[in-house]
Formats: sequence, structure tokens, C-alpha cells
Amino acid sequence: MKTAIIGAGAAGCFCATILKRFLPEAQIDMYESGSKPLQKVAITGGGRCNLTNSFTDVKSINQVYPRGFNLMKRLFKRFDHQATMRWFEDEGVKLMIQEDHCVFPKSQDAMEIVSILLRGLQGVKIFTSQRVKEILPCNSSSYRISTDSHSEVYDYVVVTTGGSPRASGLDFLSDLALEIVPPVPSLFSFTIAEKDDTTSISKLMGIVVKDAEIRLTGTKFKSVGPLLITHWGMSGPAILRLSSYAARWLAERNYEASLSVNWLGGMIEENVRKMLQQQMDDNPKKQIGSIHPLTQRLWHYLLLKNCIDPERRCADVSSKLLNRLVASVCNDIYHISGKNRYKDEFVTCGGISISNIDPNTLECKKHRGLYFAGEVLDVDAVTGGFNLQAAWTMGYIVAQSIIQRHVTLLNPK
Repeated sequence: MKTAIIGAGAAGCFCATILKRFLPEAQIDMYESGSKPLQKVAITGGGRCNLTNSFTDVKSINQVYPRGFNLMKRLFKRFDHQATMRWFEDEGVKLMIQEDHCVFPKSQDAMEIVSILLRGLQGVKIFTSQRVKEILPCNSSSYRISTDSHSEVYDYVVVTTGGSPRASGLDFLSDLALEIVPPVPSLFSFTIAEKDDTTSISKLMGIVVKDAEIRLTGTKFKSVGPLLITHWGMSGPAILRLSSYAARWLAERNYEASLSVNWLGGMIEENVRKMLQQQMDDNPKKQIGSIHPLTQRLWHYLLLKNCIDPERRCADVSSKLLNRLVASVCNDIYHISGKNRYKDEFVTCGGISISNIDPNTLECKKHRGLYFAGEVLDVDAVTGGFNLQAAWTMGYIVAQSIIQRHVTLLNPK
């Protein structure tokens, strides 16, 4: 049996590892356009490798997989986050679950995960710096893989090339007549454009608001969680999650949109007004800047933004000024003028349409023996270990599908 795996990322390497363990005699060749395998795994989670999530707070799969959630729900019945954790623990990796439910190796070193996977690739031939130019069906059961310097025929082909920011990244599949969803970036921070530099939000660079609620005005896209103010605008889990939910919508608008921020999470204006009024009534002689319900820097920023002197006594703050301040706390409007890539981790919305594949095996419906796994499919997730979990799950499912097919061919009934 000869199998080609195109792409030496998480899904491809995990698939190869599972295949090699069950079919040690099989020839498995891996093609990687980069200089070495698992480059993205080595940097994920800030170099610590957020390899999965405990899913403790996940009430519905579509909460964390904006695209492909029905497929992932089906696949998780066979290999989910608990199976992933058991697998790595069986390999000797000690794991830890953070308060935010992200799962990391206790070593806090992504290279521990990389080393485990590389160990599983013993016997697999890896062609690095080899970009596949085309996949051509030879007959009903084999494919020719061609690169600039190599060409070979395989019984099975697994495509795990990851996400691509451009549709041209999938040109090597052009002869297969597959439906492709145009890829666009996901998981990015927002550039904020402001007219008045004196009240620029970027002056608060470094501040983290633990439970902000953000939404794109005029839409149903919203997110709740930590928000980080940066020198270019806004980032943090809440922003990244919103960018994932609205990835295609934002791309269609060239990343120009209006963002509403509720700095106190889900608190409604009426409750915020009552809270602030009570604090001011209890402290009439205190300065309004001293009764801050937010971090002092952010609170003073909102006061100045609404032309309220932080040194003004609470008793001297009029109802009109209070209403303006409450509106700013609960519905602070900013203009998104672009996107910024999140660190070195790139996630794509779009790719090979799920309609092309059998949801039970991830085999292409049009071309038997051709499989897809990982982000090359139109499946992506929010930040928190969910994208890597999809890679482990799909890599495992494809490997098991090929193993079952091979065993059936060897032992027909």
C-alpha cells in the first residue's frame, strides 16, 4: 500500500503516525512545502502548544466551530478531546488544563508535542521544500503526485495542506473539479481608526478588560470575553472570536465596520446607570474619577472622551453627563479600519467544501482513495485549542478509514 500525505502539519503528521502504527509495512510519503514538518504546531499557543480544550464551557459545537460544526459533531463521536488527551498522555506527555479550559503540556513547551509526533513518523519518507503542483487520477484507484522534482503514483492521497489565504493555494487540485469555498482570513485583531489622537484608545495599550461584550453594529455577530487594547487597536480572545464568527462578512466589507463595546460585559444601561448613580450619591464630595467601576486608566479615558473632568465632584455631575457616560460604558463605538494577523498563527475560513466529502470517512465523493483533513477543508474554529483538536480528530478519522479500506481489500468476504 502506498499513501501520499500532502502537508506535514498537525493533521498530516497525526494521520501518518496512526497509519504507521497499524500498518508498519505501508509506504507513506509526506510532501511539505516548508523547510520542516510541524512548523505551525511549534509556535501555537505562544510556543507552548494549546493542543486542545476541555470543552467545559462549550454548550454547542457551533459556539466554537463557526464553520463545519455539524461535521465536527459527528467526528467527535469517534475521536474527541478526551481521546486526544488520552493519546498524548499514553505517549508520556503530562497535560494541564488552565482556568480558561485550554489544554497545554505541563512542560509548557510545544517542542514536546513536536517530538512525540516526529517519533511517530519513523519509517515515513518526508520530502521537505516540495510544493505539490498537481494531483492526477491515473485510474479509479490511484493518483499521480507531481512536484517540481518528483513524480510518483499512490493508492491513497491525503490532503492536509492547512489553510491558505488565497484560492490559488489550492490550484494543485484544479484537475479534480472540486467545489471550493473562497478562502479568507479568520482569527485576527482589529485596527481601529480614530479622528482625534488626543482621545485615541491606543493610548491605553496593554490594558485588558476581563469580560467585555463586543458586537458588530447592525449584525448578530457578538462575542464576550477578555479584550486587549493594543497600539493598533484591539485584540484578545473576545476580538479573535468575533473575527472568526464574522470572517466572511468582514472580508466582503474590506474589513471596514462599526464595533460596539460594552466595557461591563452584559450589563444593560439601566443597571449601569443605577450603579453609578448610587456610587455618586454615596460619595457626593469625591471626584468622579475615583469611583471607577473599570480600571482607572480606562475609566479616566471614558470620562475625558465624554468631556467630563475626572476631578469633578460626583455631586456636580449632571444627569445629562451621566447618561452620556453610561451610553459610552455600554455602547462605546469604534471604527474598524482593517485587520492585523494574530501573532504567527494563521487560520483560514473557506477551502474545500464539505459537500465534496463523505462525512463519515472524509473521503472525496468524486474520487475514491482521495481524502481531506484539517483546515484545508471549510472547517475552522475560534482560538483556544479547537483548531488543533479538529486536526487531531480528522487526521485520526482519515487514518482509520484507510486502514479499514486496506484490511477489507486484503480480506474480502
